Amino acid sequence: MVEKDIEIKLLQALYQIITPEKVEKFERIAAERTRYITIAVENIFQEHNASAVIRSCDCFGIQDVHIIEKNNRFTLNRDIALGAGQWINHYHYTDPLFPTAKCIQELKNQGYKIAATTPHTDAFTINDVPIDRPLAILFGTEQTGLSEKALEMADYYVKIPMVGFTESFNISVSAALTMNTIRTRLESQTEFDWKLTEEQQTQLKIEWCKNVIRNPDAVINGLIKRIKEV
Repeated sequence: MVEKDIEIKLLQALYQIITPEKVEKFERIAAERTRYITIAVENIFQEHNASAVIRSCDCFGIQDVHIIEKNNRFTLNRDIALGAGQWINHYHYTDPLFPTAKCIQELKNQGYKIAATTPHTDAFTINDVPIDRPLAILFGTEQTGLSEKALEMADYYVKIPMVGFTESFNISVSAALTMNTIRTRLESQTEFDWKLTEEQQTQLKIEWCKNVIRNPDAVINGLIKRIKEV
């Protein structure tokens, strides 16, 4: 029996443990998840903004968030995140010298183009930044924006069109607007697949099941043992 078959049977067994309501929700939400877009945040220090970005990622179906922690620790406010943190994957970069470079290089190694958000350049807008390749969108601190290293390593600069006196949006608002716009653009195209594959969805739903059952590791180990014995 191959690993993929084991995962499918494991998910079926887990679905016998959790409620039908959760099964329906997992199926529906996993089908809309994407890793084609990912979000990276650099040195966010305000807890409510960090939490709002995580919540927006969940709402817009973006499964992965990459968190660069050089000077500021990334913390979540549960009242704002509303549990979103348990449904998406976060990857933390805490290298004492080069966390930004390590994060961006890792994303490039995964095939992402890097879009650095900045209001100060003649950049692409969120309406026309290329989306023909997987896209990692970087957001910087509330006060100073992205670091020079992030801007230097980016493939694109991108900004949100604005018509008022204020120079920029709050970072959590910027992230939500950007995610919504890019997701809407992806929804309207038919040239490439940008949602999770069936196999990726199965793996994700198994992880979600682990969040809602007691002693998940022991339960899953027991189920896998039984599946292999059949």
